[in-house]
Amino acid sequence: MPRFGRIALAGRPNAGKSSLLNAILGTHLSLVSPKAQATRLPVSGILSDADSQIVFIDLPGLLEPAYLLQTRMRQLALGGLRTADVVLFLHPAPEAPAPPLAQLIPDAPPFTADVITVYTKGDLVTAGRRQELEATGAVTSVTSQRSIDALVVRLRAGLRPGEFQFPADDLATQPMKFFVTEYLREAAFDALEDELPYAFIAEVDEYREERKPVYIRATLYVERESQKGIVIGHRGATLRKIGTHARVRLEALLGEQVYLETWVKVLPGWRRSAAALARFGFPVTADEGD
Repeated sequence: MPRFGRIALAGRPNAGKSSLLNAILGTHLSLVSPKAQATRLPVSGILSDADSQIVFIDLPGLLEPAYLLQTRMRQLALGGLRTADVVLFLHPAPEAPAPPLAQLIPDAPPFTADVITVYTKGDLVTAGRRQELEATGAVTSVTSQRSIDALVVRLRAGLRPGEFQFPADDLATQPMKFFVTEYLREAAFDALEDELPYAFIAEVDEYREERKPVYIRATLYVERESQKGIVIGHRGATLRKIGTHARVRLEALLGEQVYLETWVKVLPGWRRSAAALARFGFPVTADEGD
């Protein structure tokens, strides 16, 4: 009988959730950045074998919101916890022991998923300390393929019977347009400094997969006119760097060539605008208190 489950990756910002998702899938699906709060929308990757299918959901980091975008991010993270069968709660091993997950979300409705603590950065603690942490039922040092495989085996063993919800050869639940915007944002986090990556968002205007190479046109939005010039850079150098980074990621995911055209525009205060956030995929929820 086939088995199916949804497993959420949760934790504070920059806990290593996206890196773990990519390691499990063996593909650079979720954007990775040393800067915190890079994940804004949940990224769902699919791992299937002959008998089981797991949807891994990389959630936005659990943080105290400072403005409307962060409020929406937190709501999406809490929604992902409510729909998961298992939660992998990521926490840096040097900062162990991890607090109870409920302590990070005291205002959230209770959820029924089992919680497994996963200690990242296990190479920064001694072997003895890793053994102590694992004795509590936690997982540590999920960086090697051996430890990744052991984690997947453990998760598969706990799946309930259920039919596959997606084709067995699918890698993700989101459309390719979603990953265009994600890889553009990853490039922005890499190329831009300070606060600017957080004021950056992308939107796909045209996606034509029937053309060869695949043709994509996207608009990159910032909040102020002065930021527009920084994103473009001297003679367009920064914009080319962002586009090249995203195009390389997309070509690896699609397995074919991509022609990516980008433009930069100003959308003042979009992070605090309910209408703009809904447009970019951050829906209003019933429990929003803004």
